[in-house]
Amino acid sequence: MSPTACTHLDEVQVRELPAEVAGCEDCLRMGGKWLHLRICLTCGHVGCCDNSPNRHATAHYHGTSHALIRSLEPGEEWSWCYVDEVAMLIDGVSGETRIPPSPMLQ
Repeated sequence: MSPTACTHLDEVQVRELPAEVAGCEDCLRMGGKWLHLRICLTCGHVGCCDNSPNRHATAHYHGTSHALIRSLEPGEEWSWCYVDEVAMLIDGVSGETRIPPSPMLQ
């Protein structure tokens, strides 16, 4: 059996990561706390990881069907496809994003 491949790479619209983000967009709006940040590679929405209380990156996927996210954590370049449930490195996405410290670790 061959490993699963992502069939959604044609949905990548974000090719350059933002220089800086303020945090999880939804947590900032509601006063919540996040652990790690993820960016939607379709629309650029910044949400929090599944280890965060509100799991906004996954909630964004469920609300939009945007399949691909990428970690915004320093030194991490991995992406995840929610539909195909596969992690990968995606060529053609560049940049490094300055992020604030996690409110959960302060």
